[in-house]
Amino acid sequence: MQQSTNSPQEDQKKIGAIMFTLMWLGIFAILGFFFSGILDEQNNPNQSAETISLSGDIKELVLQRNRMGHYVANGSINEQAVTFMLDTGATDVSIPASIARKLNLKPGPTATYQTANGPVEVHLTRLEKISLGEISLHNVRATINPGYKSDEILLGMSFLKHLEFSQRGNTLTLRQYPEGFKE
Repeated sequence: MQQSTNSPQEDQKKIGAIMFTLMWLGIFAILGFFFSGILDEQNNPNQSAETISLSGDIKELVLQRNRMGHYVANGSINEQAVTFMLDTGATDVSIPASIARKLNLKPGPTATYQTANGPVEVHLTRLEKISLGEISLHNVRATINPGYKSDEILLGMSFLKHLEFSQRGNTLTLRQYPEGFKE
């Protein structure tokens, strides 16, 4: 057994320095966690948006615009949690290939779609169920886009065309009417 050649004061200084370092690491970890949550909330202010049921079994969801002017919201595909960015300019729901693999989606035939960045080759697929809040649709057309590098799925018109939506200020109101609904 080797004995310490340091004096008790030197040992206390080393322990103090270690404790001081650990304290600052803890503070930085807490601040990182706190600010990460703030940034997530700024990017997706609709992480827990609630659907309201109106008379006649109409479902309404009100979304807030994020700091970049987009409507981003949590939802699900085939009962698996995902994050959507609503995009009325997208013909179909567009899923990055990395997310499609996690969702176990089967790529179908290829097709060429025209995007703002030019033509892109995608795989066609169908989604058994897609939900935004309590608004759900079945058998929705979608694409798997190998060139789209994002953590968000573009929620395009193959989903949105079945809803009524209106924008006012920084809010977007989505309504799903029951099939056969008459006003």
